[in-house]
Amino acid sequence: MASPFHLAIPVSNLETCRTFYRDILGCEEGRNSDHWVDFNFFGHQLVIHYKPASLEELHTNSVDGKAVPVPHFGVVLPWEEFESFSNKLKSQNIEFIIKPYIRFEGQPGEQATMFFYDPSGNALEFKAFKDISQLFAI
Repeated sequence: MASPFHLAIPVSNLETCRTFYRDILGCEEGRNSDHWVDFNFFGHQLVIHYKPASLEELHTNSVDGKAVPVPHFGVVLPWEEFESFSNKLKSQNIEFIIKPYIRFEGQPGEQATMFFYDPSGNALEFKAFKDISQLFAI
């Protein structure tokens, strides 16, 4: 695995987001305080920090004919894991921004992808490649 990344994101409700990342996404909780919580986010360090809700308008860019939220973050999963993870999310009634589908089908960089928001409006993307060498394909 490449070096783990560290990402700190704002959340407007620490307890609701703590439950989401721990119980819905299955991330192991680490260190924490009254204002932040560390998680093992698929082998990476994700920290949710309390910040009052923002009224900032959400932005999207068109990718493969879909309105992709910007910013967003997530993980590239093994192909077999993507389907089971997306089924787990469906069973927990996650509302998808972009439902799981195959993007760039038959083209370089073909991938399975899905987008959804956490309870504070942070956009997440999970994706998978049948051929991981296509991760940076042009």
